[in-house]
Amino acid sequence: MKKLLRILQVIYCIYALFWFVALMLIVLVFALIFALFGKIRGGNLVYIACKWWAGAWYFLVGIRHKEIYEAPHDRKLQYIFVANHISYMDIPCIIRCIHQPVRILGKIEMVKYPVFGLIYRMVVVLVDRSSAELRAKSVRGLKAALRRGISIFIFPEGTFNETGKPLKDFYDGAFRIAIETQTPIKPILFVDTHKLMHYKNIWQLKPGICRTVYLTEIPVDGYSMKQIHLLKEKVYTIMEEGLVRWG
Repeated sequence: MKKLLRILQVIYCIYALFWFVALMLIVLVFALIFALFGKIRGGNLVYIACKWWAGAWYFLVGIRHKEIYEAPHDRKLQYIFVANHISYMDIPCIIRCIHQPVRILGKIEMVKYPVFGLIYRMVVVLVDRSSAELRAKSVRGLKAALRRGISIFIFPEGTFNETGKPLKDFYDGAFRIAIETQTPIKPILFVDTHKLMHYKNIWQLKPGICRTVYLTEIPVDGYSMKQIHLLKEKVYTIMEEGLVRWG
């Protein structure tokens, strides 16, 4: 019985991978056209196309997206979105749950993947952590997006949380930018992505519900650069308690 289930699991994953790539190829055609509209408008249009891709892929592979709002969310305002990071499924989840212009801080290593990498370049601010100069360049890119009225999305953990705790330690970046630009922080939680696909094995993908929880926004008024650690601790505590609360 276990062998049969394993075979069915592999067949499902191949099916999901096929539609992932097939739909991405369609988006690529639109992305190449939208690139002609410039970096800002074109990037926003590519993001909309990616939302179509994520919605269609979720439907075809049997994943049901659900958004839970613990507090009202104004999509007309600008935020620095932060979320926990524990699965490759976090990426389509971002696309599904953010309903306003946004730029995501993403690892440069992801551009190496065919098709996906080309689209990835258009909707993220790439970060190369190999040097301080390159890290500073990505920060300038995020601030430039904020100056143009576009929200940004950052995983404050930096990479997958493999600690066994609800969260791993946060980096300062998101909180430094928040204070420097006086942009409120909006924490969100991905509470099911690791159940749908564990970070250790992409062949464990399965259908199911994928919940995103919007927490209360955190204003940064009154915080100075010397108080980054206080803001970081506050956001960490709120997100940790939320993850425990939502299981």
